Amino acid sequence: MYRKIAVLFLAIVVFGAFAVLPAFAAEEAAHDYVGNSKCKMCHKGEKKGMIWENWLETKHAKAMESLDAEKGEDKNPECLKCHTVGFGTATGYNPEAPDENLANVGCETCHGPGADYKSMKVMKDRELAVAAGMIVPTEETCTSCHNEASPTFKGFNYEEALATGTHNKAAAEEAPAETPAEPEAEAPAETPAEPETEGEKDK
Repeated sequence: MYRKIAVLFLAIVVFGAFAVLPAFAAEEAAHDYVGNSKCKMCHKGEKKGMIWENWLETKHAKAMESLDAEKGEDKNPECLKCHTVGFGTATGYNPEAPDENLANVGCETCHGPGADYKSMKVMKDRELAVAAGMIVPTEETCTSCHNEASPTFKGFNYEEALATGTHNKAAAEEAPAETPAEPEAEAPAETPAEPETEGEKDK
């Protein structure tokens, strides 16, 4: 009796596992990472807001440089999940075959794998892009990495980070500085009239 119950229980567990696995596999394969170079094609230059150029100047673009290779941090999963693009996925960063387009905190680290939304046609339609896998970052997106789990964490201010981030830096640099208003010129003091002479009074 107990043996039959055990066999039945095992069968349920195995069946359940096979039923769930395809769902996870489908989610994994839903969207692929394409790397920073694909994003660069449409997001560089003054007409595009200098997004690529500004990203290159951020700490995100140099995230791998902050890892200590001698300590093995450059291959440590706990480090790579926040210092690369898509680590741990089939098309993300692989430390055994490093791809510079997937190294560092790139576009897809925050915006999600872009294989299905990278085309101009999709990108022009936000709803379509989101449906194709694009993520519109929120504070939660940032704090998934900027948190106490990081050994170098020193606090995180979302509003400050947003104001100096890749997308807002160009706008801040291009905004014309306010020209202080020139003080109004003081009206010249009135010159008192000279008293009339006796001769002038008789005229």
